[in-house]
Amino acid sequence: MKRKNKMMLTLMAVAVGVLAAAGFGGRNGADCAEAAGRPVSIESCLISEEDVVCEIRMASVPSSDDGKFYVYANDVQLDGTTGSIVAKVDAGKSVSASFPLNYNTADSNLSRKFLIAVKRNGEMIQVSDEHYITNPEAIAAYSSTRMDGAIKGLLPDITKVTGEELNELGIHQMVYNMDIDDICSDESVPGTIAFPYNGQTWYFNGERIAEYDSTIRTLNKYGIQITMVLLNGGQNPYAQDLIHPLAADGENCPGYALNVEEEAGVNHLKAIGAFLGQHYSGQTGCGQVDNWIIGNEVNARTSWWYTNSTSMDLNVNIYVKAFRILYNEMKSMNASVRIYNSIDQEWNRKSNPGSFLAKEYLDQFNYYMNREGNIDWGLSYHPYNSPLYDPYAWNGPAVWVKDSITTPYITMQNIDILIDYMHEDKFLNPAGEVRSISLAEIGYTSAFGDEKQEASIAYGYLKAASLPDVDAFMLFRQTDEAFEMESHLALGLYDLEGNRKPSYEMYKKLGTENEAEAKERASEIIGMDIDEMIRDNIVWTREGTGVIAATAESAE
Repeated sequence: MKRKNKMMLTLMAVAVGVLAAAGFGGRNGADCAEAAGRPVSIESCLISEEDVVCEIRMASVPSSDDGKFYVYANDVQLDGTTGSIVAKVDAGKSVSASFPLNYNTADSNLSRKFLIAVKRNGEMIQVSDEHYITNPEAIAAYSSTRMDGAIKGLLPDITKVTGEELNELGIHQMVYNMDIDDICSDESVPGTIAFPYNGQTWYFNGERIAEYDSTIRTLNKYGIQITMVLLNGGQNPYAQDLIHPLAADGENCPGYALNVEEEAGVNHLKAIGAFLGQHYSGQTGCGQVDNWIIGNEVNARTSWWYTNSTSMDLNVNIYVKAFRILYNEMKSMNASVRIYNSIDQEWNRKSNPGSFLAKEYLDQFNYYMNREGNIDWGLSYHPYNSPLYDPYAWNGPAVWVKDSITTPYITMQNIDILIDYMHEDKFLNPAGEVRSISLAEIGYTSAFGDEKQEASIAYGYLKAASLPDVDAFMLFRQTDEAFEMESHLALGLYDLEGNRKPSYEMYKKLGTENEAEAKERASEIIGMDIDEMIRDNIVWTREGTGVIAATAESAE
């Protein structure tokens, strides 16, 4: 929803885009097609030493010319029986097929999708859905100790990041943006970093990487855990192959869908994932990134994950393919990293007709993940107020904030609806646990008064801290941004002149031995004990959506 600026020395975003393949358009279509023509189920595809083992199950064996199952390995841009046959086994109701992983070769199967076919009347017929490897961490060179700790986080102003400042604020986590195209380079560029991978040599911008290294190492030294948001800014001439063909007509987009439709883009994306996973594993002297978010608010198609297609299923399919590649490549280097998707707060209502509903996008993403092999993905959610400039985190408009799964928006007031939804069986990770949930972007404006920002930050943070499934609360941002303030979004702890707002002191006290002072101050502003409000899940709402009118009433 927000427009993130390219910070000096910092990292603008990499969305991950992939063109949708085919299959079936949407959940119902897929279910019907599977029942009618795909009777074979790939139960798992797992790395075992240097091989991949696929377990294949079915109720009845489909007819064929030769009584064989053929296992195809397809790069994500290919569909059906167009890839390579990597194994052939006798057909049966319960069989295993194994074949070489071929890791770090031109024939690597790490990020490919697999399917089963039979030969019928001389033609190859697909009889299963696709399935990916779901344990890439099995071959990881590193399993770095994560820097997990308290949830208190911040999007930093790079000019104000000092150890003293971070210690004073009690920050444990920081979120940054990185344009993956921005780090790409060419062999001819001085200082380029060569990275041999999958039978090719790839090149990265040594100067940009050095800047990231320095910043990340410094923050790690202060005990800060890093979450990196990967975007695709689409501006670098050395990375035009990362722009999805359906995004090629975009102009000045903050995020372009990643190219999973063409071989060049797919191979480049694999190399980027492997390079970043290794480079920032914390074991190479370059710093440690524990969490990677693939894209930003990817349901906001015309803003952050641009394609010119209005099909939600197609856009989700593109995103899923990019997510699979980056997940497998990164975790094959560092088993400990977490990989997150990213959606905004527009749960059942979209303010931009070019966006998709967050709930529907999440549902379709999860559907593909379960259908093609469940992995331990995490959810990055942005529970901003609605509208964004509304100053009341504890008292939103009744028309937008409801205590129901059908609520138009999910904000911090009704965040428990999202948490409960993620507890449903269909969303659990492979171990049967609730997934990691990161509130990786959340902010409150002071445009209608400093007190409201103070109380909103306290309410949002304390609500997040009361929820065991929430692993991060990233306050957006450290310093006001001029162009955001044109929309009444004065979200910083500092104003444009570099002065600390009262919200600085509020955030500093939260999560510390001085938290009682922060609670007392917030309770005074709200007019109710904030502990009671959060403990008993008391949700206040107001009629109408007029912020200025509501602000005036509250002051009387």
